[in-house]
Amino acid sequence: MQNQPLTKTALLNKCDPFLDASEASLLANRRGWPIIGPMGEHKEPVDVLIVGAGPAGLTAAIYTGRALRSTLLLEKGLPGGQLNETDLIENWPGYTEAIPAPELMTQVRGQAERFGASIVLGDVSRIEPGDSYHTVVTSQASFPARTVILCPGSRPQELPATNAAELKGKGLSYCATCDGFFYRDKDIIQIGAGDSGLTESLFLTRFATSVTIIVRHPEGDPNAFRASAILQQRAMEHPKIRFLWNRAVESIEGESHVTGIVTRDLGTGAHETLPIDGVFVNIGHLPQTDFLKGTIELDTEGFIRTNEKLHTNIPGIFAAGDARVFANHYAQAVVAAGEGAIAAIEAEKYLAR
Repeated sequence: MQNQPLTKTALLNKCDPFLDASEASLLANRRGWPIIGPMGEHKEPVDVLIVGAGPAGLTAAIYTGRALRSTLLLEKGLPGGQLNETDLIENWPGYTEAIPAPELMTQVRGQAERFGASIVLGDVSRIEPGDSYHTVVTSQASFPARTVILCPGSRPQELPATNAAELKGKGLSYCATCDGFFYRDKDIIQIGAGDSGLTESLFLTRFATSVTIIVRHPEGDPNAFRASAILQQRAMEHPKIRFLWNRAVESIEGESHVTGIVTRDLGTGAHETLPIDGVFVNIGHLPQTDFLKGTIELDTEGFIRTNEKLHTNIPGIFAAGDARVFANHYAQAVVAAGEGAIAAIEAEKYLAR
């Protein structure tokens, strides 16, 4: 039997099962929800469409939902963004103990859904700006929206070493949380000494015999670490972790699987081959903004340009989180969440004009 379109009340009941019929009906009428067909087709513009369901996007949805604005999030992967690939979060306000990052994002998602936000899986290919509404296009459908909040986030920057692309997934990984378990009692390399790199290294000590962190600066150089002091201390004091200073990785060795790496001493130029069982890379992230080129103003690195109130160059389109200029310097979930709140408030002001 063919699926029937969901009514407004049914949509809200699906998002929040604790609403009774009268509450759901009242909220549905006040929000002006569109009817969503079997293929996710929106026949009427939503008030707010959010691209990306990471910390920025989900927080924006909480705010727009509480403002009784119909809200749709488009997410091409698992809601929660990069935090789904993170182990524990210690610096999210409100938690006296560390909380697993995926669990935190599940709670934030539930909060957004409680206020009526819908999440649809879809990879946005382009945005078509308009006067009364904008159209967000995916490979399967088009979604009209009166305002758009761009929270596309970022993706891991790949290692520019010989053979790295060929051995990705064959002993070279960009996600310790995903793949760490497979390296029990192994010797591994971690490339990257920022917050994420040291956090991953400490996580990997649960499984590996040893974790060697490659650092591109000499020992004692004040620029050697981009990580917080507490993470530096924990890594330095951990018995399974050691550092190789002033080194760059030139190539990854192996045919069907990683067997070693070749490093270059940045002081002497000397090369050294190190046998190793696996390589984990965390050297930064790139904005996922290719679909915006030619429509939204980007900087030379692809980050979204906005004013101080997070407005882009297109009226009614806002941006927040790691893909936005300046926010990318911090790469913190709580910063992205704060920006999501700001963008949502600005979108509400725009709608209320």
